[in-house]
Amino acid sequence: MESYRRRHRRFRTALTAGLSVLCAAGLALAAPGSAYADPSAADAKKASRAVDRAEAILEDATVTARNAARRLEAATAALPAAQTKVAKTRGVVAAASVQAATARRKADAARAAYEQTASSFQLAQGRVDQAHDRVNEIAAASYKGGNFATVNVLVGARGPQDAMDRLGLIDQVMRSQQEDVDELMVARREARVEQDRAGLAKQAAEDAEREAADKLKAARDAQAAAQRARAAVIELAQSRKAALRVARSQRAAVLAKYEQAKAEEARIQDALRGWAHKNGGGRYAGGVLLMPVHGWKTSDFGSRYDPYYHVWQLHAGTDIAAPGGTPIHAAASGRVIQAGWNGGYGNYTCIVHGKKQGRSFSTCYGHQSKILVHDGEYVRRGEVIGRVGTTGASTGYHLHFETRFDGVPKNPLSYLPGCLC
Repeated sequence: MESYRRRHRRFRTALTAGLSVLCAAGLALAAPGSAYADPSAADAKKASRAVDRAEAILEDATVTARNAARRLEAATAALPAAQTKVAKTRGVVAAASVQAATARRKADAARAAYEQTASSFQLAQGRVDQAHDRVNEIAAASYKGGNFATVNVLVGARGPQDAMDRLGLIDQVMRSQQEDVDELMVARREARVEQDRAGLAKQAAEDAEREAADKLKAARDAQAAAQRARAAVIELAQSRKAALRVARSQRAAVLAKYEQAKAEEARIQDALRGWAHKNGGGRYAGGVLLMPVHGWKTSDFGSRYDPYYHVWQLHAGTDIAAPGGTPIHAAASGRVIQAGWNGGYGNYTCIVHGKKQGRSFSTCYGHQSKILVHDGEYVRRGEVIGRVGTTGASTGYHLHFETRFDGVPKNPLSYLPGCLC
């Protein structure tokens, strides 16, 4: 009994201390800005799209700026899920703390019930012992000749009335002895009942304390998860700050790269207009263009805003992602008028196809790993003119495909099959 009580006292002390720690953790988690980065598959996909978007916008920027944008977008995309996680962990800590406290009260009540039942059993056992002693005395007296003593009492009577009186006394003695025996039997039954009740109460108390221990462990686990959540959001915040510092430090270099890209675009337009003016050319009658590469669209044509450096820039074509080395086909028959390195476009090829709507119509292909044609060569629709690569200002394997009228870029999707197949 004493060892059980000592174990319970030690357990209760540990439980109380654990709950105190959890309450403190709950207060700490209530601080603003807490979060935990544990994104689901959907969150991870969202973050990946944000990183891809940043890379597309900053294609013409410095490598350092692109890396900073990746880190910034990844951390920013992770924050909503992280903040949701923190809110959940706060709720779990609170719920687990309540459950642990409830389980502790249940264990205390079970222990008190057991101690009361055990006390009742001790009293019942005491009554058994007393009754047993009396019955033992009766048995001992009978063994020593108690029946002969009774006969002697009757024989020694001095008359009928005396004999009746003496017989009454003997009957009282015998009834008293029988009552002692009956009391022993009753006491034994009651003691067995109390013993069973005490056993059940002890089992209930032990089960309740095990439950309390499990609830306390769950609460401590919740606290640990909450602490990890808080540490993760701090790390995310630090990552964002560091990325912003790097991005700001690259501002001058990035703006210079943008000016360089604009100059490259102007040179391309001048060169294509100059060729058309000098050579004229027949009428383009090819209809819808052939898809130049089998892949999937990753970036559209048009002006896009750089939120990091607050600059608008033109994306002069459509990007079609495909594995490195994938064949690139001429979208229509025509004459190669440019095939070589061209700054941010990397390996760049332009083919003029004739006049369309009164203007010289050409297609251009950027970021190739290998150019398979040369200036002045005539190519037919579908002919392999190069391979997909990631040269120049590129962040991954893809074809940058352009359609130009008198050198001015137009949206290629207006001239490609609607299915992009």
